[in-house]
Amino acid sequence: MAQGRGDPARSAMNIRAGSEADVPRALEICRAAVDATHGFLTLEDRVEIDRMVAEEFLPNVDLWLVDDDQGRAVGFLVMDGEMIDALFVDPAVHGQGFGTALLVHALTLAPGALVEASEQATNALPFYEARGFVRIGRSETDPQGRPYPLVLLRHMGAALN
Repeated sequence: MAQGRGDPARSAMNIRAGSEADVPRALEICRAAVDATHGFLTLEDRVEIDRMVAEEFLPNVDLWLVDDDQGRAVGFLVMDGEMIDALFVDPAVHGQGFGTALLVHALTLAPGALVEASEQATNALPFYEARGFVRIGRSETDPQGRPYPLVLLRHMGAALN
């Protein structure tokens, strides 16, 4: 269990391993978060990324989810070794500590975790840098060669609360 950042009175957040039954909710969260934070994507790229996430990615990864106090999943995490492969939170609850709770969990799994954050998503780099990640690299394109720069960050070991 992780507490919401900055509000000790907040109800406990439950981090749990996901199952195949959680994939549709994870896809809803991903779609809502991308719509809220990735306005720079072209419509064509947005459609293709959505297809890849829905058909190739989410059904084939191990999910970690964070539930709100009503038991509803509001965010998810995917790890690939020490790489944070995905961390998305429903925009309806952005700023309430759910992303930080998932990040704390990621760091228990991989203390020196890496993450590639979109340079164009204005929330991503500040989120990670405020939590002890430092920039260690940059690419001009995403893994599919599209013109969306990514910044590679590594967590430098300071504990998160």
